[in-house]
Amino acid sequence: MKRVLGALFGARARLRWLHLILGGALLMPYWLLGTVVVGPLVDAKGMFSNSLPLQFGAYGIALPIAAATALFPLARPLSVAAARALCGVPADRFADGPARSGAARVRTSGWFTLHVGLGALISGASLALPPFAVTLIALPLSAGLRDLMMVPDHLDHPWALALAPPAGIAMLVALAGCAAAAGALLARQAPVLLGPSPADRLAAAERRATELAERNRLARELHDSVGHALSAVTLQAGAARKVLDSDTEFVREALAAIEETTRRTVGELVSVLGLLRRSDEREGAAAGQVTGPALDTLDGLLDRSGVPVSLTTDGDLAAVPALVSREAYRIVQEGLSNALRHAGACPVSLWIVLSGEELEITMENPLPGRAPVIRPGGGRGVRGIAERAALLGGHAQAGPRDAVWRLSARLPLAGRR
Repeated sequence: MKRVLGALFGARARLRWLHLILGGALLMPYWLLGTVVVGPLVDAKGMFSNSLPLQFGAYGIALPIAAATALFPLARPLSVAAARALCGVPADRFADGPARSGAARVRTSGWFTLHVGLGALISGASLALPPFAVTLIALPLSAGLRDLMMVPDHLDHPWALALAPPAGIAMLVALAGCAAAAGALLARQAPVLLGPSPADRLAAAERRATELAERNRLARELHDSVGHALSAVTLQAGAARKVLDSDTEFVREALAAIEETTRRTVGELVSVLGLLRRSDEREGAAAGQVTGPALDTLDGLLDRSGVPVSLTTDGDLAAVPALVSREAYRIVQEGLSNALRHAGACPVSLWIVLSGEELEITMENPLPGRAPVIRPGGGRGVRGIAERAALLGGHAQAGPRDAVWRLSARLPLAGRR
């Protein structure tokens, strides 16, 4: 019994009832237009006449007009907003945004027609039945009410009047049952008619892929710039601590390197955080442009890397496109960070060669004789290098070879993104 009462009068049933009444209100302008058309045909005295042919004729004309207006793209987000709030259907089962395809518009039109059609019937019943039902319930208690209702003499007996309150209550229960059934029907049809189409799902998947790629790009930026700086600062600070009392000049140089590294890294960190704060697509497009250090600032990176680096170049690196130059800088930076983490201050050999339509980067450092001491767990640097190269249409690999750790990357100059 409790479950039945909840289904008829519970919070969800009341919200769906409200949703149906909203549908009836939305149909009203179309219904008024229908009365103008039907009124002369049925010889009605006015648009609010009690004539059933007028009422249902206007209703029959209103529905096709409502269906036609719901074909506009913006009809779907409006319908979805109301259904999400009042139908009790999980929000993720609805489509987002205007209906773009013809099929989506037709389904939205079908939903809108169903909503306003059922809503008009339930709204009309909700206005007409409760006063009549309450009158029936109170009929045995008031002779004046019976006179007002013009109850026939043969029904004005206690046994006949005793049936009036149950009949009134039955009407109210029937109204609640019809409203609950209509609301449940709308709730079942909402995901079917307002749910995402294959085109909507594809667009949502593309948006998620774009957002994921952007997050991964920002993660690589933070990892490469901040990770390299921390590794270099750790090594410089550790070396300075060991010779603090015996070589003040080295300590001074180490502190200067730490200061310069942290200053540069703060600038890069501010740039990356700026990308996170963009608020619209135009800012996002601008943020996607090439920013940050490139190969023309490579000398400064090598001087403050914390490891001795032997650099060999071949070709005019200034001719490398800005996007490729920037990614090449990050690849070199991460390679130096890995060497610093895992091999300490061992010398690094670096070759950057401009060969035809590709930029080749090769980096070698001796394999450490013991486990890493700075970050034993390793990190995501090598994978980030591979991702950077792949986004440009190239490839990269890293691993032990003979007695050295070798990192190699090939980046097409016409890099894509």
